Amino acid sequence: MQVNRLFEIIYILLDKKSVTAKELAQRFEVSSRTIYRDVDTLSSAGIPIYTEKGKGGGISLLPDFVLNKSILSEREQNEILTALHSLSHVMTDETKDVLNRLSTLFNRTATNWLEVDFSDWSYSNDFFNDLKIGILEKRIVSFEYFNAQGERSKRRVEPIQLWFKSKAWYIKAYCLNKDGERLFRLSRIKNLVLTDETYPEREPIPEPPPPPPTECQSTEVTFRMRVHPDLAYRVFDGYDDESIARQPDGSLIVTTTWTEDYWLYTYILSHGEYAEILEPQHLRNTMKTMLQKMIDKYS
Repeated sequence: MQVNRLFEIIYILLDKKSVTAKELAQRFEVSSRTIYRDVDTLSSAGIPIYTEKGKGGGISLLPDFVLNKSILSEREQNEILTALHSLSHVMTDETKDVLNRLSTLFNRTATNWLEVDFSDWSYSNDFFNDLKIGILEKRIVSFEYFNAQGERSKRRVEPIQLWFKSKAWYIKAYCLNKDGERLFRLSRIKNLVLTDETYPEREPIPEPPPPPPTECQSTEVTFRMRVHPDLAYRVFDGYDDESIARQPDGSLIVTTTWTEDYWLYTYILSHGEYAEILEPQHLRNTMKTMLQKMIDKYS
Protein backbone atom coordinates (compact mmCIF):
# COMPACT_ATOMS: atom_id res chain seq x y z
CA MET A 1 0.00 0.00 0.00
CA GLN A 2 2.81 2.41 0.89
CA VAL A 3 4.57 1.83 -2.45
CA ASN A 4 1.37 2.66 -4.32
CA ARG A 5 0.91 5.78 -2.21
CA LEU A 6 4.49 6.90 -2.85
CA PHE A 7 4.05 6.50 -6.59
CA GLU A 8 0.75 8.37 -6.48
CA ILE A 9 2.37 11.23 -4.54
CA ILE A 10 5.01 11.61 -7.25
CA TYR A 11 2.33 11.54 -9.95
CA ILE A 12 0.31 14.24 -8.14
CA LEU A 13 3.37 16.44 -7.75
CA LEU A 14 4.25 16.07 -11.43
CA ASP A 15 0.71 17.18 -12.27
CA LYS A 16 0.12 19.93 -9.70
CA LYS A 17 3.74 20.99 -9.04
CA SER A 18 2.96 21.74 -5.37
CA VAL A 19 0.49 20.35 -2.83
CA THR A 20 0.11 20.58 0.94
CA ALA A 21 0.58 17.71 3.35
CA LYS A 22 -3.00 18.22 4.52
CA GLU A 23 -4.38 17.76 0.99
CA LEU A 24 -2.37 14.56 0.53
CA ALA A 25 -3.44 13.28 3.94
CA GLN A 26 -7.11 13.80 3.09
CA ARG A 27 -6.69 12.13 -0.30
CA PHE A 28 -5.04 8.99 1.12
CA GLU A 29 -6.95 9.02 4.42
CA VAL A 30 -3.81 9.06 6.53
CA SER A 31 -2.29 11.57 8.93
CA SER A 32 -0.11 14.51 7.88
CA ARG A 33 2.70 12.90 9.90
CA THR A 34 2.46 9.82 7.64
CA ILE A 35 2.75 12.06 4.58
CA TYR A 36 5.91 13.69 5.94
CA ARG A 37 7.36 10.24 6.58
CA ASP A 38 6.57 9.40 2.94
CA VAL A 39 8.42 12.56 1.88
CA ASP A 40 11.46 11.44 3.89
CA THR A 41 11.27 7.99 2.28
CA LEU A 42 11.18 9.49 -1.21
CA SER A 43 14.04 11.82 -0.41
CA SER A 44 16.13 8.93 0.90
CA ALA A 45 15.46 7.09 -2.38
CA GLY A 46 17.01 9.98 -4.33
CA ILE A 47 13.81 11.73 -5.41
CA PRO A 48 14.43 15.53 -5.30
CA ILE A 49 11.36 16.31 -3.19
CA TYR A 50 11.26 19.21 -0.77
CA THR A 51 8.84 21.12 1.49
CA GLU A 52 8.26 24.84 1.96
CA LYS A 53 6.63 26.18 5.09
CA GLY A 54 4.36 29.19 5.43
CA LYS A 55 1.65 30.68 3.23
CA GLY A 56 1.85 29.37 -0.31
CA GLY A 57 4.19 26.58 0.74
CA GLY A 58 3.79 22.88 0.31
CA ILE A 59 5.48 19.75 -1.01
CA SER A 60 7.15 19.98 -4.45
CA LEU A 61 9.61 18.34 -6.81
CA LEU A 62 12.61 20.10 -8.28
CA PRO A 63 11.89 21.47 -11.79
CA ASP A 64 12.73 19.18 -14.73
CA PHE A 65 13.20 16.23 -12.39
CA VAL A 66 11.61 13.69 -14.75
CA LEU A 67 13.59 14.71 -17.82
CA ASN A 68 16.85 14.56 -15.90
CA LYS A 69 16.07 11.13 -14.46
CA SER A 70 14.35 9.61 -17.51
CA ILE A 71 16.13 6.84 -19.41
CA LEU A 72 14.34 8.07 -22.55
CA SER A 73 15.61 10.96 -24.62
CA GLU A 74 13.35 13.89 -25.49
CA ARG A 75 12.97 12.55 -29.03
CA GLU A 76 12.05 9.07 -27.76
CA GLN A 77 9.43 10.54 -25.45
CA ASN A 78 7.87 12.43 -28.36
CA GLU A 79 7.87 9.25 -30.46
CA ILE A 80 5.96 7.36 -27.74
CA LEU A 81 3.35 10.12 -27.35
CA THR A 82 2.94 10.46 -31.12
CA ALA A 83 2.41 6.70 -31.50
CA LEU A 84 -0.36 6.75 -28.90
CA HIS A 85 -1.97 9.83 -30.45
CA SER A 86 -1.89 8.27 -33.91
CA LEU A 87 -3.91 5.16 -33.07
CA SER A 88 -7.08 7.17 -32.51
CA HIS A 89 -9.35 4.63 -34.18
CA VAL A 90 -8.46 1.83 -31.77
CA MET A 91 -7.78 3.99 -28.71
CA THR A 92 -9.68 2.86 -25.62
CA ASP A 93 -10.34 4.81 -22.42
CA GLU A 94 -7.44 2.97 -20.79
CA THR A 95 -5.10 4.00 -23.62
CA LYS A 96 -6.18 7.62 -23.30
CA ASP A 97 -5.45 7.46 -19.57
CA VAL A 98 -1.98 6.09 -20.29
CA LEU A 99 -1.42 8.90 -22.78
CA ASN A 100 -2.42 11.52 -20.22
CA ARG A 101 -0.16 9.98 -17.56
CA LEU A 102 2.81 9.75 -19.91
CA SER A 103 2.31 13.35 -21.03
CA THR A 104 2.49 14.40 -17.39
CA LEU A 105 5.37 12.04 -16.64
CA PHE A 106 7.40 13.43 -19.55
CA ASN A 107 6.33 16.98 -18.66
CA ARG A 108 5.27 17.69 -22.26
CA THR A 109 2.28 17.69 -24.57
CA ALA A 110 2.76 15.86 -27.86
CA THR A 111 2.03 17.74 -31.05
CA ASN A 112 -0.63 15.72 -32.85
CA TRP A 113 0.97 16.06 -36.29
CA LEU A 114 -0.13 12.64 -37.53
CA GLU A 115 -3.52 10.93 -37.68
CA VAL A 116 -3.74 7.19 -38.43
CA ASP A 117 -7.21 5.77 -39.01
CA PHE A 118 -7.43 2.19 -40.25
CA SER A 119 -11.16 2.36 -41.03
CA ASP A 120 -12.76 3.36 -44.31
CA TRP A 121 -15.40 6.07 -44.56
CA SER A 122 -18.36 3.70 -44.28
CA TYR A 123 -17.51 1.14 -41.60
CA SER A 124 -16.69 1.30 -37.93
CA ASN A 125 -17.21 -0.88 -34.86
CA ASP A 126 -16.57 -0.80 -31.14
CA PHE A 127 -15.20 -4.34 -30.78
CA PHE A 128 -11.60 -3.32 -30.14
CA ASN A 129 -11.84 -2.76 -26.41
CA ASP A 130 -13.74 -6.02 -25.76
CA LEU A 131 -11.30 -7.99 -27.90
CA LYS A 132 -8.32 -6.33 -26.22
CA ILE A 133 -9.69 -7.29 -22.79
CA GLY A 134 -10.40 -10.81 -24.03
CA ILE A 135 -6.82 -11.21 -25.27
CA LEU A 136 -5.13 -9.75 -22.20
CA GLU A 137 -7.38 -11.41 -19.61
CA LYS A 138 -7.78 -14.67 -21.59
CA ARG A 139 -11.58 -14.51 -21.67
CA ILE A 140 -13.78 -16.34 -24.17
CA VAL A 141 -15.65 -14.26 -26.73
CA SER A 142 -18.84 -15.28 -28.51
CA PHE A 143 -20.35 -13.81 -31.67
CA GLU A 144 -22.25 -14.48 -34.88
CA TYR A 145 -20.08 -14.72 -37.96
CA PHE A 146 -20.90 -14.38 -41.66
CA ASN A 147 -18.43 -16.09 -43.98
CA ALA A 148 -17.56 -15.03 -47.53
CA GLN A 149 -20.64 -16.88 -48.84
CA GLY A 150 -22.93 -15.04 -46.42
CA GLU A 151 -23.55 -18.13 -44.26
CA ARG A 152 -24.15 -17.32 -40.59
CA SER A 153 -22.76 -19.35 -37.69
CA LYS A 154 -22.37 -18.88 -33.95
CA ARG A 155 -18.81 -18.99 -32.67
CA ARG A 156 -17.10 -19.22 -29.29
CA VAL A 157 -13.42 -18.35 -29.50
CA GLU A 158 -10.32 -17.79 -27.42
CA PRO A 159 -8.97 -14.50 -28.84
CA ILE A 160 -5.22 -14.46 -29.50
CA GLN A 161 -4.30 -11.38 -31.51
CA LEU A 162 -5.78 -8.50 -33.50
CA TRP A 163 -4.48 -8.24 -37.05
CA PHE A 164 -4.62 -5.44 -39.59
CA LYS A 165 -3.92 -6.83 -43.05
CA SER A 166 -4.72 -5.67 -46.55
CA LYS A 167 -7.03 -2.78 -45.53
CA ALA A 168 -9.08 -4.84 -43.05
CA TRP A 169 -9.09 -5.83 -39.36
CA TYR A 170 -9.08 -9.49 -38.29
CA ILE A 171 -9.08 -11.34 -34.98
CA LYS A 172 -6.87 -14.41 -34.76
CA ALA A 173 -8.48 -16.84 -32.35
CA TYR A 174 -8.82 -20.47 -31.33
CA CYS A 175 -12.33 -21.45 -32.41
CA LEU A 176 -13.94 -23.82 -29.93
CA ASN A 177 -16.62 -24.77 -32.47
CA LYS A 178 -14.07 -25.87 -35.09
CA ASP A 179 -11.36 -26.95 -32.61
CA GLY A 180 -8.61 -25.00 -34.32
CA GLU A 181 -7.11 -21.58 -34.99
CA ARG A 182 -9.09 -19.34 -37.32
CA LEU A 183 -8.91 -15.80 -38.67
CA PHE A 184 -12.16 -13.79 -38.47
CA ARG A 185 -12.74 -10.56 -40.33
CA LEU A 186 -14.17 -7.98 -37.92
CA SER A 187 -16.59 -6.51 -40.47
CA ARG A 188 -18.34 -9.92 -40.61
CA ILE A 189 -18.77 -10.21 -36.84
CA LYS A 190 -22.14 -9.38 -35.27
CA ASN A 191 -23.45 -9.39 -31.68
CA LEU A 192 -20.06 -9.84 -30.03
CA VAL A 193 -20.15 -10.68 -26.32
CA LEU A 194 -17.17 -10.71 -23.95
CA THR A 195 -17.90 -13.52 -21.48
CA ASP A 196 -16.56 -14.03 -17.96
CA GLU A 197 -15.23 -17.49 -18.88
CA THR A 198 -11.45 -17.73 -18.92
CA TYR A 199 -9.24 -20.14 -20.82
CA PRO A 200 -5.75 -21.58 -20.14
CA GLU A 201 -2.63 -20.79 -22.14
CA ARG A 202 -2.36 -23.00 -25.24
CA GLU A 203 0.78 -24.23 -26.92
CA PRO A 204 1.39 -22.21 -30.11
CA ILE A 205 0.28 -24.03 -33.24
CA PRO A 206 3.08 -24.17 -35.84
CA GLU A 207 2.37 -22.52 -39.15
CA PRO A 208 1.65 -25.06 -41.92
CA PRO A 209 4.28 -25.23 -44.69
CA PRO A 210 3.37 -23.42 -47.91
CA PRO A 211 1.81 -25.63 -50.59
CA PRO A 212 4.12 -26.79 -53.36
CA PRO A 213 3.77 -24.87 -56.65
CA THR A 214 1.32 -26.34 -59.12
CA GLU A 215 0.35 -25.65 -62.69
CA CYS A 216 -3.06 -24.43 -61.47
CA GLN A 217 -1.66 -21.48 -59.59
CA SER A 218 -2.22 -17.98 -60.96
CA THR A 219 0.35 -16.56 -63.35
CA GLU A 220 1.49 -13.01 -63.84
CA VAL A 221 0.53 -10.92 -66.84
CA THR A 222 2.03 -7.71 -68.18
CA PHE A 223 -0.67 -5.47 -69.63
CA ARG A 224 -1.17 -1.98 -71.04
CA MET A 225 -4.27 -0.04 -70.06
CA ARG A 226 -5.49 3.31 -71.35
CA VAL A 227 -7.20 5.48 -68.70
CA HIS A 228 -9.36 8.55 -69.33
CA PRO A 229 -8.08 11.88 -67.89
CA ASP A 230 -11.05 12.00 -65.49
CA LEU A 231 -9.53 9.05 -63.61
CA ALA A 232 -5.96 10.34 -63.66
CA TYR A 233 -5.96 10.50 -59.85
CA ARG A 234 -6.35 6.72 -59.65
CA VAL A 235 -3.40 6.23 -61.96
CA PHE A 236 -1.07 8.51 -60.01
CA ASP A 237 -2.26 7.05 -56.69
CA GLY A 238 -1.63 3.48 -57.77
CA TYR A 239 1.40 3.45 -60.06
CA ASP A 240 4.92 4.89 -60.15
CA ASP A 241 5.95 7.43 -62.76
CA GLU A 242 7.91 4.89 -64.82
CA SER A 243 4.69 2.94 -65.48
CA ILE A 244 2.72 5.94 -66.77
CA ALA A 245 2.83 7.53 -70.22
CA ARG A 246 0.74 10.65 -70.83
CA GLN A 247 -0.83 10.88 -74.31
CA PRO A 248 -1.47 14.00 -76.44
CA ASP A 249 -5.24 13.74 -75.80
CA GLY A 250 -4.65 13.78 -72.01
CA SER A 251 -5.27 10.09 -71.47
CA LEU A 252 -2.76 7.93 -69.62
CA ILE A 253 -1.33 4.57 -70.63
CA VAL A 254 -0.27 2.34 -67.76
CA THR A 255 2.12 -0.55 -68.30
CA THR A 256 2.44 -2.93 -65.35
CA THR A 257 2.60 -6.59 -64.29
CA TRP A 258 0.03 -8.16 -61.95
CA THR A 259 -1.14 -11.62 -61.01
CA GLU A 260 -3.88 -12.59 -63.41
CA ASP A 261 -6.90 -13.66 -61.40
CA TYR A 262 -10.48 -12.65 -60.71
CA TRP A 263 -9.35 -9.75 -58.54
CA LEU A 264 -7.48 -8.22 -61.50
CA TYR A 265 -10.56 -8.49 -63.71
CA THR A 266 -12.80 -6.79 -61.16
CA TYR A 267 -10.18 -4.11 -60.59
CA ILE A 268 -10.13 -3.29 -64.30
CA LEU A 269 -13.94 -3.24 -64.37
CA SER A 270 -13.98 -0.80 -61.46
CA HIS A 271 -12.77 1.89 -63.87
CA GLY A 272 -16.05 1.61 -65.76
CA GLU A 273 -16.02 3.13 -69.23
CA TYR A 274 -12.92 5.16 -68.40
CA ALA A 275 -10.38 2.39 -69.00
CA GLU A 276 -9.48 0.05 -71.87
CA ILE A 277 -7.06 -2.86 -71.95
CA LEU A 278 -4.83 -2.45 -75.01
CA GLU A 279 -2.83 -5.65 -74.69
CA PRO A 280 -2.36 -8.58 -74.40
CA GLN A 281 -5.20 -9.78 -76.58
CA HIS A 282 -6.25 -12.65 -74.32
CA LEU A 283 -6.88 -10.20 -71.47
CA ARG A 284 -8.97 -8.03 -73.81
CA ASN A 285 -10.96 -11.13 -74.72
CA THR A 286 -11.48 -12.04 -71.06
CA MET A 287 -12.78 -8.56 -70.27
CA LYS A 288 -15.06 -8.63 -73.31
CA THR A 289 -16.51 -11.99 -72.20
CA MET A 290 -17.16 -10.72 -68.67
CA LEU A 291 -18.80 -7.55 -69.96
CA GLN A 292 -21.01 -9.53 -72.33
CA LYS A 293 -22.19 -11.73 -69.47
CA MET A 294 -23.03 -8.59 -67.51
CA ILE A 295 -24.99 -7.19 -70.45
CA ASP A 296 -26.88 -10.48 -70.83
CA LYS A 297 -28.09 -10.23 -67.23
CA TYR A 298 -29.76 -6.89 -68.04
CA SER A 299 -31.18 -7.94 -71.40
